[in-house]
Amino acid sequence: MNNLNARSISLMVAIFFYGILLGGIVYSHVVFFPPYLSALPASAALTNGPYALHDEHFWMSIHPLAILSLIVALILNWKVPTRRKLIAIPLTLYIVAIIVTFFYFVPELREFHASPNSAIPPAEWLARGQRWQHFSWTRGSILGLAMIPLLLALREPETRP
Repeated sequence: MNNLNARSISLMVAIFFYGILLGGIVYSHVVFFPPYLSALPASAALTNGPYALHDEHFWMSIHPLAILSLIVALILNWKVPTRRKLIAIPLTLYIVAIIVTFFYFVPELREFHASPNSAIPPAEWLARGQRWQHFSWTRGSILGLAMIPLLLALREPETRP
């Protein structure tokens, strides 16, 4: 990469926002979700009340930035076939993850949040929370591995000698 141009800069921006996304995923799964999902409904106090944590502000900001930056990078690198493929892979996986998140992960999070008002026993909440974390670690791992093609795209020359 001898010179910086719009193609390479757009890819760097996409990698930057995707990296922030991955950092949020790791932080949530290491720091937040284990205590939050370990003793529902009592542990739902982490998301309820006047001093509750509201990580949705982070997610509602980073998702559009990451997706938009990946789309811009894909468009600007479209004429470079190898880069196009390497950018399309994580973008596709990310879009699939967002769809699955919309239909499974977010509704479950809403249920966890409302668990103090539920008649579901704590043992069932624990099982649901553990299952949710397992699936979410899988989703996060796939998204983490999708960073590799982005980094490889940056190494890819824009033209073949």
